[in-house]
Amino acid sequence: MGEQPASSGLGPDRLWCAAIALALAGCTVVPQRPAPELATPQAALLARAATMDGATGLSHAPVPAAWWMLFNDGTLSELQAEAAASNLDLQAAVARIEESRAQLGLARAAQAPQLAAEAGYARSAQSEYAPLARLGAPTTASSAWQLGLQAGWELDLWGHLRQLGVAADARLQASGYGAQAVRISVAGDIARTYLLLRGAQAQLALAGQQRAIAADLVRLAESRRRHGVATRFEAAAARAEVAVTDARRAQLKQQRDALMNALALLLGQAPRELDARLFDGAGPPPMPRELPIGVASELASQRPDILRADAQLRAALADIGAAEADFYPRIRLTGSLGLQASALSDLGDWGARRYSLGPSLYLPLFDGGRLQSQLALTQARHRTAAITYQQTVLNAWHEVDDALGAHVAERERHTQLTLAVAQQQAALDVARRAWQEGTADFTAVLVAQRTLIAGQAMLSECATAAALSVVALYRALGAGWSDALAEAPVRGKP
Repeated sequence: MGEQPASSGLGPDRLWCAAIALALAGCTVVPQRPAPELATPQAALLARAATMDGATGLSHAPVPAAWWMLFNDGTLSELQAEAAASNLDLQAAVARIEESRAQLGLARAAQAPQLAAEAGYARSAQSEYAPLARLGAPTTASSAWQLGLQAGWELDLWGHLRQLGVAADARLQASGYGAQAVRISVAGDIARTYLLLRGAQAQLALAGQQRAIAADLVRLAESRRRHGVATRFEAAAARAEVAVTDARRAQLKQQRDALMNALALLLGQAPRELDARLFDGAGPPPMPRELPIGVASELASQRPDILRADAQLRAALADIGAAEADFYPRIRLTGSLGLQASALSDLGDWGARRYSLGPSLYLPLFDGGRLQSQLALTQARHRTAAITYQQTVLNAWHEVDDALGAHVAERERHTQLTLAVAQQQAALDVARRAWQEGTADFTAVLVAQRTLIAGQAMLSECATAAALSVVALYRALGAGWSDALAEAPVRGKP
């Protein structure tokens, strides 16, 4: 019989072990838990929307991404475009996306085979008093050269690494949706601050008109006092009105300056950088004639905070799968191939070759309850994520419902205040003519003027509040982003 060739692969016993492991891998699957189905109060929002008539200016047309363009204000649109490139909160959100993308890269790298090159040189000698030297081992110095490759790959039979990759991918998506939520917040903050600024400037212009009226009354009162048809009380009361108006103007100027600085901060600029562009204003822009609000069923896809909560819930679910897979054995294939010699010139000889190949098995037997605690931790985080998701959805519906109600109420209030101011102006004109003719006391003029001033201030404030209700409505609807804007940061596309 001829000599049996040396075995170059696995023996029969190892082949059986490998077959059993693969069979177990085919039968053992980490349980998958579906995401909880959470009811949303769509009926309540649809019922509220059904009560709105055409006078509210609302329509079910698709919600525009650049909703601020409905105001038809060029300055506001310019500020929004500049903030998209310079706002620091947006830049931080993009940095968090890059961080999550790097985490995903690490998770995917752990699933791939690993290959590394190695090279080394060492010269060593034993001590003459070493145990081996006393047994006759040489103590002279010797050199060792080595050159080769090392490879390793974990057989992810039970999906531990795969589930970690799924969790990392979901967290990357959550970071992307978080950036879109920041985008919506920044757009809303810019629009809100800009409208408040225009409202303060309108109030300031109104205060200037009111001061001119008060100054005219002072001159009239002084003239009547010099002619003996009025008392010092009337002149003092008129001058007091001038002082009150001046105090109001000083307050409004401070508000105007603070709001201009707030806009500069939102654009990532230094204080007073926007003063030249924003110092003069013509008041809040006119209300849009029609506000497209979409349909109720699209709210979940419009609000990135809901999509982020959903992605975080999926990540928590994948973490449970990874923790459950951690209870099963891990099998890793390792191998190395290279050359080793005591002299550099011998590395080219066939006899200098070396290699190793074989699997390694890791089976947790006792770890003091670490794996059980890790699983309990992931399950608790999953329950928290589910509650957060439910809370986010419910909060979104509340915000939309409240914003719709506020918008309708502000439009109605503005209509009624416009009628009230017209009547107050007529009352002041009548009182002033009666006082000039001597048929009425100056107190009637003063009361009518104060009433008109209060009415005009309320009307100006209501115009600003009505515009702000539009901002609140589109923030609640999740407007200010689109799939085109979200694809790049979330999916990593150019």
